Parts: sequence; structure tokens; C-alpha cells
Amino acid sequence: MPTILERFESLDRLPGGKFIFSKLVGFSAPFFGKIRPSVIALRPAYCEVKMRDRWGVRNHLGSINAGALCSLAEMTGGLALDTVVPKSMRWIPRSMNVQYLAKARGTITAISEFDPKIVNEGDVVIPIKVSNIDGKTVFTADITFYISHKPKP
Repeated sequence: MPTILERFESLDRLPGGKFIFSKLVGFSAPFFGKIRPSVIALRPAYCEVKMRDRWGVRNHLGSINAGALCSLAEMTGGLALDTVVPKSMRWIPRSMNVQYLAKARGTITAISEFDPKIVNEGDVVIPIKVSNIDGKTVFTADITFYISHKPKP
């Protein structure tokens, strides 16, 4: 079975491939589909995802809801991590430490980038930075993922 990165690379070569990949992520993890993410780039230990500001992700202040920002961060960090976790292992988020730095409005971009050498069995902290269209950081997250060996069949 192809890895997430292999799927992205094969679809990225096609017209509309990033759109198709983003929709597939939403189908495989339906909660992520609710924020309508658009995966822009995916390579080992790096992921970039955009999300449009729209009515369905806003809060009562007219900015992007905290839950939507957390979902975007979890998806971005999880995809980046998945590109470097060995096939014999699996991961799951354990905790998330977030900072809301400014109101998130307009199209926002989440980026997760880290040194792949930090990936080992046990807890690994993956950073995510979310910026607005002007490049101002509006939200950061450090997500602790637990990495373990897959059970033997």
C-alpha cells in the first residue's frame, strides 16, 4: 500500500491533483474535511496546508474558530509526521499546546517543519505555525504525538 507521501506525489503530477489529495484526506479523516483544507506541499518532515476563511469556520467575533485552527494544526503536523514515521510504526496525537496570537482572518496557511531525526518511539513534539495572508503568525501549536510499533497481525 502506498504511503501518504507517495499518494501526494503521484496526484501532484496531475491537474487538480492537490485538490483530489486534499479531498481524500477529508474522506479518510472526515472531521478534517469540515475545515476544507488544501494541501499545498508535502515532503519529508514538512507540510503546508491552506484554509479559507468562510462562514462555516468562524466564531462569534468574525474570525476563524479555535477548533478549526486546532484541526488545521493537527492535520498539518500529522501529515508532516507521517512522511517520516517508518511503515512498521504508527502515531496518534497525545496533547496539544496552542497560542492564539491574533485574530485569524482571511486565507491562512499552516506549516509544520521539523528535523526528521527527532522521530523515535515514544512522545515526539511537532511544531505548527499558522500565518495570515500578510505573513503574520496568528496561531502556533506544539503537538505531542505518541509513536509506537504497529501490532503484529
